[in-house]
Amino acid sequence: MTYLALRESPLTPSLILFSYFQLLDILTTIGFIMHGVPEANPIVRFALTMAPTPLVGLILVKVAAMGLGIYCWRLGRRRLLGRMNVMFGALISWNMLALILGSV
Repeated sequence: MTYLALRESPLTPSLILFSYFQLLDILTTIGFIMHGVPEANPIVRFALTMAPTPLVGLILVKVAAMGLGIYCWRLGRRRLLGRMNVMFGALISWNMLALILGSV
């Protein structure tokens, strides 16, 4: 796929948004860990405990998530990628609210 074709793809904004949500999820997860809140997702919790450091485990999970996002994007699964974005947007909003309320 050429740069021009990649740039004109209707999924590019969705993939960029998905990437941004992954970054925000890393940051909110780190915020929870710093406040002593255990990870709720069993897959992420397993990665945090099995990796050399929790940060490495978290990054590996997010690399896998990005792989799934890129896979959806390459296959033209626009609706699925959009649903993942809605889910991660809601998750990050919830995480931010919990972090704010937890610090009051």
